[in-house]
Amino acid sequence: MDKDSLIKMDPYMLISILNMKLRDEFNNLEDLLKTYDLQGEDLLAKLLKVGYVYSKDNNQFIEE
Repeated sequence: MDKDSLIKMDPYMLISILNMKLRDEFNNLEDLLKTYDLQGEDLLAKLLKVGYVYSKDNNQFIEE
């Protein structure tokens, strides 16, 4: 999984993949962003457009 494919991906597929990675591989969103060299603002904005936000308490993207 590379940076460009993540940004271009369907947002609902992206949510699924990110939540799986957050559950299985990363303790928080910041670690995931660093690992994949992603800009958090761009990713959060893309997911917010479809009604999802990151929950620190759950360490996953949830519906707003």
